[in-house]
Amino acid sequence: MSRLVPLCLLASLSGLFACAPELGGDGFSGDKSDEPCGDVTHPVDLSPDFAERAFSQPVAAIPHPTDANRWYIVEQRGIVWTMVREAGATTPRRFVDLRSRVNSEPGEGGMYSMALHPNFAQNGEVFLSYTAAIGGDVDTLESHISRFKSLDGGLTLDRDSEEILLSLEQPFINHNGGQIAFGPDGMLYIGFGDGGSAGDPDNRSQNPDLPFGKILRIDVDGGAPFGVPSDNPFAQGPGLNTVYALGLRNPWRFSFDTETGKLWLADVGQDTQEEVDIITAGGNYGWKVREGDACFESSVCEENFINPVATYGREEGVSISGGFVYRGTELPELIGAYIFTDFGSGRIWSLKEDATGEFHRELLRETGENISGFAQDLDGELFVLGWS
Repeated sequence: MSRLVPLCLLASLSGLFACAPELGGDGFSGDKSDEPCGDVTHPVDLSPDFAERAFSQPVAAIPHPTDANRWYIVEQRGIVWTMVREAGATTPRRFVDLRSRVNSEPGEGGMYSMALHPNFAQNGEVFLSYTAAIGGDVDTLESHISRFKSLDGGLTLDRDSEEILLSLEQPFINHNGGQIAFGPDGMLYIGFGDGGSAGDPDNRSQNPDLPFGKILRIDVDGGAPFGVPSDNPFAQGPGLNTVYALGLRNPWRFSFDTETGKLWLADVGQDTQEEVDIITAGGNYGWKVREGDACFESSVCEENFINPVATYGREEGVSISGGFVYRGTELPELIGAYIFTDFGSGRIWSLKEDATGEFHRELLRETGENISGFAQDLDGELFVLGWS
């Protein structure tokens, strides 16, 4: 993992990384340069962090809510590590190893996300999103949203405490979504992709009776195995009562702005566009009628869809990875900007709204990294998770 830092700060300490550095297994390597990368207004850099520890395909990192130095790092293969982020920190220890349950073999399978209960310090509850094999067949995927408990204050997770809250058999082996996060309202938000293949062949995303291509919202404290919030858009039907928003293709990453509470989502596109959305209750974001802000299958697509706040085409990237609204202090010019990247191109952008309500996207860095996502510490500073 690497920390997003001001370019000038890193330059004063240790020089700059190259525009498209050669990436080593335990951090960055290669020639250094004093030239910023690309046409940038607020250039930033990446500083190797977490004692330059290398993880295997990290997909998420979550800080402990009361211990600012303790983190949890999720690997796609099914291991969650915990470690203390400080100089001379000890080797990470396994928080939980679920490789025997997680099927990361086909397509985009694996462990995707982790969320700590808002009262984690008191109840030790941890929620994981992962795919399992159906009936032992490793060529199949079934999404699980599960609750576990830590019995030792967050040092390890009890494998035997698993309670599966939701199971969803995936019709194909891609577009599984996978993000889970607690909102400021204490509800658990869950992202599922459209079910896979290409072009959403069975139009699942637009079907309000199915969980595919949706953001779901549940109350993990409201019943067994969970409750349905009474203010969910379809709580009284028709439609699936857990659905919060629909019309998404593959909502790989979303997050809540810690200041405003807005839900920002990066939705992976298909042929032409990647998009950033601000999600609202009952909102329909258009897939597969639209891809981004363009018609997908026909020339007529003027329906009651919510437009993305930003899109970009294939010349800039192929698979968007969100992102957080920056609320730290080290990069004051980016406060209030949504920071996101592209897994294919490695570009990092900011997206900020001006006084007139227009959104402006700026390139911050060309990294050459396969970036799977970001992490945000308790102070609002951002970290990058790379696969190289």
